[in-house]
Amino acid sequence: MTATGGRTMSTITITEKAKLEKLFGMRTGYVSDFSDATFGDFLAESVHIDIHDAKYQDGGASKAKKFRQFWQLESDYMVGKAILALIQRVEQILAESATNDPEKKSLIEPCKSIAGRLMSANVTLEDLKRVAATFDAQHLLDQIRRMELSVQQDPALAIGTAKELIETCCKTVLSERGKPVKGTPDIPALTKETLKELNLVPEGVSDSARGSDTIKRILQNLSAIGHGLAELRGLYGTGHGKHGNAQGLKPRHAKLAVGTASTFVTFVFDTHTETSHGKSE
Repeated sequence: MTATGGRTMSTITITEKAKLEKLFGMRTGYVSDFSDATFGDFLAESVHIDIHDAKYQDGGASKAKKFRQFWQLESDYMVGKAILALIQRVEQILAESATNDPEKKSLIEPCKSIAGRLMSANVTLEDLKRVAATFDAQHLLDQIRRMELSVQQDPALAIGTAKELIETCCKTVLSERGKPVKGTPDIPALTKETLKELNLVPEGVSDSARGSDTIKRILQNLSAIGHGLAELRGLYGTGHGKHGNAQGLKPRHAKLAVGTASTFVTFVFDTHTETSHGKSE
């Protein structure tokens, strides 16, 4: 990712933008079949942003120009998530339309790959700060700040905090869904219970669903993140005494741990947010 004026920007390329603009029909200033109101509602629900905010209007007030500015200003994860949601909308429109559009159909999979690349990039700590602000979680904010300060100077602390971040995430989600944690379960048990509560488990994917095998593998890997970080923390992170000659890991390893934890926490909190309304009814 790149940054300007202290803001993190997406790494979306000119070539990727061209493909997306064709798929979303942005050349005339529109975005798919949205009106101003429905486009605002769609992005508010999908990525929790106000696309009509003044910061997205530096290049103009049309929907396409505001969406381009969104690509410019926001993080890879947020841009990828918005793009994927829009692709799914276009797929639905194409499926329901009597008009054949081979060009758009041919762009679906390449554009999904673009969204996947962006969403799989390291999630910035700005995304985590957004999550913490949404849940008013001071302890979560403290952990984020600790990781920011320690990635370069104290990789062991950053790795230990990344593991603690996942624990905080799971306990917060379970508590908000009326299932507060009892005792002191280890992190594999804690993540398993959280993912089960959110139906983010392979058993929750129908065999008939498109790409079900791929989805199941991703969910299995998601459940392994907490376990992996716990093992890494045990070997190299803070919290355990080490041999006097033990070699620590480098900042790049700490960045991997922090990025992995960030991906997990952001995805789990976003899933919790998007499903909690229906659960409370």
